[in-house]
Amino acid sequence: MITLLIVDDHPVVRDGLRGMFGADPRFEVVGEAADGAEAVAAGERLRPDVILMDLRMPGTDGVAAIRQLAERGVPSRVLVLTTYDTDSHVLPAIEAGATGYLLKEAPREELVRAVEAAARGQAVLSPTVATRLLSQVRKPAPAPLSQRELEVLELIAQGATNREAGKRLFISETTVKTHLLHVYAKLGVNDRAAAVAAGFSRGYLKPRD
Repeated sequence: MITLLIVDDHPVVRDGLRGMFGADPRFEVVGEAADGAEAVAAGERLRPDVILMDLRMPGTDGVAAIRQLAERGVPSRVLVLTTYDTDSHVLPAIEAGATGYLLKEAPREELVRAVEAAARGQAVLSPTVATRLLSQVRKPAPAPLSQRELEVLELIAQGATNREAGKRLFISETTVKTHLLHVYAKLGVNDRAAAVAAGFSRGYLKPRD
């Protein structure tokens, strides 16, 4: 028998999943959680075989919960069950340690097979998610930032305007704008704030003491 923890902020969804799996003798629903923090606490306490995890929840979201479960050594397999299949949702969940990723529109039979496979430690991906991951793998790796682009990004992170950055680096404001556009393209962002955030997350920038 496969033990399950159901995590979703919508009671109707939890009730539906509990009813579906509870009626099947192959499964036992041992608990429910309405957000990521509850999921982590329940996961540590119950140690289910599989955790069905929603992503978009108030407070601690699904990705943060998946990461915390892994950090705390909870051996449960996490199967994401959500309505979102964009890159901004799929990739962070997989990177955080999710065993599988399914959409809520999946047929009952597919969901049952996915839970069984996840319990065995097998990766499970819906077709649309698999396609997205393959496209990411096939994309050429982005070029690293040049030394000048890194200098511009560091000054922007310190709050410098384009004009101030130009004066500090002894280049024109137009040249700073050009370097900044190259930074945006390489980091896959559209504005200064996102560039700074991406710079920290990818290790180009370091927090200042």
